[in-house]
Amino acid sequence: MTLSRQNADTTANAFWQKLLALVAGLFLALCLLKFGNPVIFEEKISPPRDYIEFLVSAWPIPWGYFALGLLLLASFPVANWKKQTAPRWILFSVLLWLVWQFVAATQTVDAKLTSATVRHFCTCAICFFIGYFALSEVANKKLMWAGLLVGYLLMLRAGFEQHFGGLEATRRYFELYVAPKLTTPPPPDLLKKISSTRIFGTLFYPNSLAGAILLGWPILTAFLVSVIRRPALRWCVVVVLSFVSVAALIWSGSKAGWLLALAIAGVGLLQMPVARRTKIYVVGAIFVLGLTAFGLKYAGFFKKGATSVVARTDYWRAAVQISQQSPLVGTGPGTFMVPYAKLKAPEAEMARLVHNDYLQQASDSGWPGFLAYAVFIWGGLLFLYQKRIRSQLGKSLDSGSFALWLGLVALALHSFVEFHLYIAGLAWAFFLLFGMLCGAPANGIDKPPSTGKVARQ
Repeated sequence: MTLSRQNADTTANAFWQKLLALVAGLFLALCLLKFGNPVIFEEKISPPRDYIEFLVSAWPIPWGYFALGLLLLASFPVANWKKQTAPRWILFSVLLWLVWQFVAATQTVDAKLTSATVRHFCTCAICFFIGYFALSEVANKKLMWAGLLVGYLLMLRAGFEQHFGGLEATRRYFELYVAPKLTTPPPPDLLKKISSTRIFGTLFYPNSLAGAILLGWPILTAFLVSVIRRPALRWCVVVVLSFVSVAALIWSGSKAGWLLALAIAGVGLLQMPVARRTKIYVVGAIFVLGLTAFGLKYAGFFKKGATSVVARTDYWRAAVQISQQSPLVGTGPGTFMVPYAKLKAPEAEMARLVHNDYLQQASDSGWPGFLAYAVFIWGGLLFLYQKRIRSQLGKSLDSGSFALWLGLVALALHSFVEFHLYIAGLAWAFFLLFGMLCGAPANGIDKPPSTGKVARQ
């Protein structure tokens, strides 16, 4: 191959990598801004009627499939299909989990719910493989992180607007103009959401916003640390990002999110290049202050009996009971609400999802689906810790691989009490970034093992 041909291939490869990073950044931004609804509500999300709704309202979930298709097309020139940076069992487990969803779908109790859910799970798997085979090959991911940062900040901006008058204005509008025209009583879920002071940003509900913050905050902090050269400006920006993230998390009212954020902050600060004793004192002070504030804010909640915890306990009890009644294939992907209507305690609120992604797998697709999903998520995260993360601990706060892994672990832990897998945009972002980290070499997510498909021609 001549030198000119090599230079041409290098230039072409750099172009395709930049294009993929740009498209991935736009896709991640849209995940947070436009596709924050549960997939089981696919038929209830109407397309925007004018350009105002196009800008401010959620988009139908099938539009997300189109956006994912564009990301898939952009990934082909960069993809390395022979990549073997992660053990095959990780790839096999996600495929086994997906195949078992189709098996469970044959015995579903609600074909519409299952159809929408299985389509969503297919897109999740596609996101993972795009991240693994293609996005991990991109050497410079600044465009992608910049796109995610823009979407993240706009998501927080919507939450701040809700806190500073937006929710109250919505409530007044509903009471004055909508409620008087209703011929039937509004759904209890709607009334609860209208009367709540908890912000949700651009996502479905407050705990979904908390999950997005847990996922995005660590990696965006590392990104800003890596690109801002002036120390004073760098730490000023990082402090501002952390402040608005924590404020939005507190206003979301997510108790588990608050506790996980304390863990993220503590583990992240331990990576600071300062004396060990200083780090211990700082982290200790943050934990004491954070837990004290948590106790003071939610003392009334626990005094009343922690109603949301009690409700989740009933959901989880029912999910286990359903999985015992149909241990092989469950009741069909996305169908928990159907059997739960018959099993729930009389005083318990109706729930459409289990509020635990892992138990929902057992309920919807049986224990094989649960095991495949649990092995994929937690086996993959453990592999990444052993092979990618452990060697980076204590070295640098701007380690992209470590920060991304921390965000993925936080969201996976939060999924024990929430249904993030069924929030379209949140699940797509998680799977895409998870796949990218699995496909990255041991030396970090910004140092791909090869130059990509174009350069190998």
